[in-house]
Amino acid sequence: MVFFNRMFMRLSSNYFFYFALLGLISPYLSVFLDGQGFSSRQVGEILAFITATKIVAPSLWATLADKTAKPLLIIRCGALLALLSFCLLYWFSLPEVNAYWFAQYSTSLYWPITLCLACFMLFWTAILPQLEVHTLNSLKQSSKIYARVRLWGSLGFIVLAVIAGEVTTVVGSQAFPGLGVITLALLFSCTLLLSAKKTIRLTKTKATIAIIDKLTEWRFIRFFIAGLLLQVSFAPYYGFFALFLRDLNYSGLAIGLVISLGVVAEVIAFIFMGVLFKRFSLTTLLVFSLAITALRWFLMPVVADSLLGLAIIQLAHAASFAIYHSASMRFISSHFTVMQQSRGQAIYLGGVYGIGGAIGAYITGLLWLEGQGADNAFIIAGISALLATFIMAFNKRQWR
Repeated sequence: MVFFNRMFMRLSSNYFFYFALLGLISPYLSVFLDGQGFSSRQVGEILAFITATKIVAPSLWATLADKTAKPLLIIRCGALLALLSFCLLYWFSLPEVNAYWFAQYSTSLYWPITLCLACFMLFWTAILPQLEVHTLNSLKQSSKIYARVRLWGSLGFIVLAVIAGEVTTVVGSQAFPGLGVITLALLFSCTLLLSAKKTIRLTKTKATIAIIDKLTEWRFIRFFIAGLLLQVSFAPYYGFFALFLRDLNYSGLAIGLVISLGVVAEVIAFIFMGVLFKRFSLTTLLVFSLAITALRWFLMPVVADSLLGLAIIQLAHAASFAIYHSASMRFISSHFTVMQQSRGQAIYLGGVYGIGGAIGAYITGLLWLEGQGADNAFIIAGISALLATFIMAFNKRQWR
């Protein structure tokens, strides 16, 4: 029992600091880039560039993990290299370095900072898939215990989102790289506490090769396009939401709490997904999530001046992310064979989150106009989610 408690704490701490970093990056990266003097268009370009690494990174790391059969080594290398990338970002963001660089080259640190963030994203994406594999193997596939471990990830997101909001208000955007370095150092330290587990190499069979037929089925193409449009619609929220609230004169603490409220709604939705799966078809859940998301983006500019209205809108994150993500994972699980699951996940997540996220970030950067075009950006996001709703709704056959 003592061993199990120790293992639970080690696994939970890794999830806590991994998602704590997400609680820093997702809301506040745009605030940091804005503080470096980049325009909205440049911020959108940087976000698009680093998001595009998700297209190839999941498959790259999954292949490496399969060939080495050492997921724990991949986790530790990913955490260490991500930490080094963020240390370099911290150095480039120092005012004296920025001033020296401009004096020497008569240009900003646009490309050095972009490359630091791209390297960080490339290495950071190596951690979670292998951590999931390691955790499930360690817990012997116990979904109940896994849910408790995963909950610490959501808590980490909430804690750092709130702390970063307050620290950014007091110290300024310069706090971003420092908080990132500290969080990544703690994450890397926690990966060193994990115990290696035996992994089983799977031999290739015909079933592992013949995946193209699954990818070209109309039901998957429809599902893929809808997911891509959803990720395009999320770009103003994931990339510019903290800037949006800051321009509306919300405090750093209020921004952190508003963002955290969405995560709380997400956690509650995950808890009740079992009940929803029993009562509704996958098609119904997907269409509902997309429709609520479209409504959420259309209403965002309308209610953003009211903290209460904003809080209510944030509850929609339960449908926008939790319900849609859970239904998507169930669809992929049913669509692909057991031997195709890893590649099916990598292709879907890399394509949807990589391509969709990059396109959305670039378009939002063009529309944002230093905050003057924020309303238009959210309207376009709403249209994208609404189009995804129509694509998924006109489905002749209900997916179970």
